[in-house]
Amino acid sequence: MHPRPLPILAGERSQRGFGRVGEGGGECLLREGKFPASLKMAVIKPLLKKPSLDPTQFGNFRPISNLPYLGKVLEHVVASQLQGFLVDTDFLDPAQSGFRPGHGTETALVALVDDLRRELDRGSVSLLVLLDLSAAFDTVDHGILLGRLAGMGLGGTVLQWLHSFLEGRSQMVSLGDACSAPQPLTCGVPQGSVLSPMLFNIYMKPLGEIIRSFGVRCHLYADDVQLCHFFPPVTKEAVQVLNRCLAAVSDWMRANKLKLNSDKTEVLLVSRKAEQGIGLQPVLDGVTLPLKAQVRSLGVILDSSLSLEPQVSAVARGAFAQLKLVRQLRPYLGKPDLATVVHALVTSRLDYCNALYVGLPLKTVRKLQLVQREAARLITGAAFRERTTPLLRQLHWLPISYRAQFKVLALAYKALNGSGPAYLSERVSRYDPPRSLRSSDEALLAVPSASQVRLAGTRDRAFSVVAPRLWNALPIEVRQAPSLLSFRRKVKTWLWGQAFE
Repeated sequence: MHPRPLPILAGERSQRGFGRVGEGGGECLLREGKFPASLKMAVIKPLLKKPSLDPTQFGNFRPISNLPYLGKVLEHVVASQLQGFLVDTDFLDPAQSGFRPGHGTETALVALVDDLRRELDRGSVSLLVLLDLSAAFDTVDHGILLGRLAGMGLGGTVLQWLHSFLEGRSQMVSLGDACSAPQPLTCGVPQGSVLSPMLFNIYMKPLGEIIRSFGVRCHLYADDVQLCHFFPPVTKEAVQVLNRCLAAVSDWMRANKLKLNSDKTEVLLVSRKAEQGIGLQPVLDGVTLPLKAQVRSLGVILDSSLSLEPQVSAVARGAFAQLKLVRQLRPYLGKPDLATVVHALVTSRLDYCNALYVGLPLKTVRKLQLVQREAARLITGAAFRERTTPLLRQLHWLPISYRAQFKVLALAYKALNGSGPAYLSERVSRYDPPRSLRSSDEALLAVPSASQVRLAGTRDRAFSVVAPRLWNALPIEVRQAPSLLSFRRKVKTWLWGQAFE
């Protein structure tokens, strides 16, 4: 057992939050290994996924689970301790990006696309398999999960409290003024819970090891599982390795009460020539998976050539649609409130995973730049033909391409200083000159040589190549910033000068 397993549950007093719960209430329940039965009832409110969908079809609704607030307070206390335990023991799979400090969908996608671009540069064929799981959080087996928790070093009161947290739950459906009778839940981690994402990550821990045992890479984000298999174009037998891996994954899912949807699982072929996919037939549970020209991964559309044209076009369309709606609010909102709404509905779309946009052709980036210009005109009330550069300066907005560079540099800083995922840190390294040079003290990064990176598109866009180049172009005082906050401020100031001065 770990020497300091969840000190609160072991009887130590928390310096944060326990006083608010109360000596005789929450703290006592934690020490006794109990989660209150009154806080285990979930109220489910069905929400139609889209207004245009048929409300008579149950599949068109998304169940929104609401749990008692006090229960979440207790969960937060335990979650902070459990998160620290997971970090201290480095327990979670290194490829898992879901609900972990310093990790996110963007870091996962940056690593995935970097892998795909580097393999494309080598002339390899890549198969990206996006597995589809049905209601994964709802089918978690409590006995298996508790066994995993015990296996990672938790026991005694800690394990007793987590067992109490999982068992004896129920839910009812609320629709209008009517409520259904409560129904017991015998499996699953509670939806809408603070602890559930962490518990699910622990539950999924063995899967990454199984996938890598076949020489196949993987990227995980909670229940979003993606397999990457790279091989020379003449090696058709490589798909057999992938199929054996998929069979092992399916067996593991079945043994762990998780359901794979082979009909909804997608495969993206990434290669220099489309004909290199001829004869490649990935199979999952007896179903042949067709190769697709594009797929959606964590909200980003990836295409077979990694041009990101479909992604940029989709973002531009969606952002313009939101901008059209916001325009109707303009007569009723002041400039600060209007700017807040635009940030929430428009620029947030432009910035999502924009680290992937570095190095894209100007004609592609221009689609997003047009959205930003229209947003600037809307907030400032400028005329349609008025130049937007002064408006961007007035709003303190970096242009689209510079916002993407800002994101890449922030990720590079985190990777170098241990606050980002290990899978990004291994993609950048300090420049180590063969002999003592002045540059060795300037915090430079090693840049892959032209012989290591052949394709111009890869050379300009892969994170492992573009991050060192952007980093080395920074002034030394920016590269040596003592904190992320300081670094971000200095980088924005420097990029501002590059964009407008």
